[in-house]
Amino acid sequence: MEYRQLGRTGWKVSAVSFGAWAIGADWGTVNDNDSLAALNRAIDLGVNFIDTADVYGDGRSERLVSRLQRDRRQKIFVATKAGRRLSPHTADGYNRKNLTRFVERSLKNLKTDAIDLLQLHCPPTEVYYRPEVFGVLDDLVKQGKLRHYGVSVEKVEEALKAIEYPNVKTVQIIFNIFRQRPAELFFEQAQKRKVGILALVPLASGLLTGKMKPNTKFESSNHRKFNRRGEAFDRGETFSGVDYRAGLDAVEKIKKLVPPQMTLTQFALRWILMFDAVTCAIPGAKTPAQAEENFRAADLPAFSKTTMSKIKQIYDGQIRELVHHYW
Repeated sequence: MEYRQLGRTGWKVSAVSFGAWAIGADWGTVNDNDSLAALNRAIDLGVNFIDTADVYGDGRSERLVSRLQRDRRQKIFVATKAGRRLSPHTADGYNRKNLTRFVERSLKNLKTDAIDLLQLHCPPTEVYYRPEVFGVLDDLVKQGKLRHYGVSVEKVEEALKAIEYPNVKTVQIIFNIFRQRPAELFFEQAQKRKVGILALVPLASGLLTGKMKPNTKFESSNHRKFNRRGEAFDRGETFSGVDYRAGLDAVEKIKKLVPPQMTLTQFALRWILMFDAVTCAIPGAKTPAQAEENFRAADLPAFSKTTMSKIKQIYDGQIRELVHHYW
């Protein structure tokens, strides 16, 4: 497993880490025993960073991570998120009272005295223009409830604004073969400020696994069924905002570039790691087999310039106009 510096936190974390959304909710049926087995397999393979959130299964994901930590001796860095419990989800809700309440709830779920990394959870754009919100996070650090904080964003604009705040240590943003815009400007600016980057939705909600077909059925509790048009949250979080059929067509072309020793899943994850600005990709895994496939990607060889160019051509030709200027 490769390890990379996570911004200015002083931590080195696994280049492919564990995204714990799927073991909480919104991805169909999930079994806690399978989830714990997947988490443990990830740690066995060298993963030392887990990303979760208070709304993933209403705390279910956080509690599973806490159970994992109880049973393992290795140091595991845990990032969680706060803000999406708000209803309505408005900028005014990101105030001292609510943020403190959310943090204290996560501390209980995680059974810890201090959260390693707290991220604002895709707040409205207006929040990034309110310095007082980041002042509240500074105070929570001073109180010992947080070690570090960062943000999870929907748009490049939000990421660029967030890193103007001196104590924002990390930015979580959707970045994958189907969402390449962050690499154009944001990565350079983040590197200048030594901000860690977590690549969210690295497999485009499974599109980039190559396992989906036009007739694939999704359970009603799966966001890939109920959020394709942004009915529940930003549509960019489902299939990276790409039309499902268009995504499947592009995947067929990408498959032709995958070397024999890789799966498409590993190919998609290894592509993300070609960008030095990225600290880690955070794919989800609901079973040990999925964990095994994901985390082996960090050990695979780098791509050639020719391969990178061909991927860019597919993006420019089939995907760019669907997503590039929206996020």
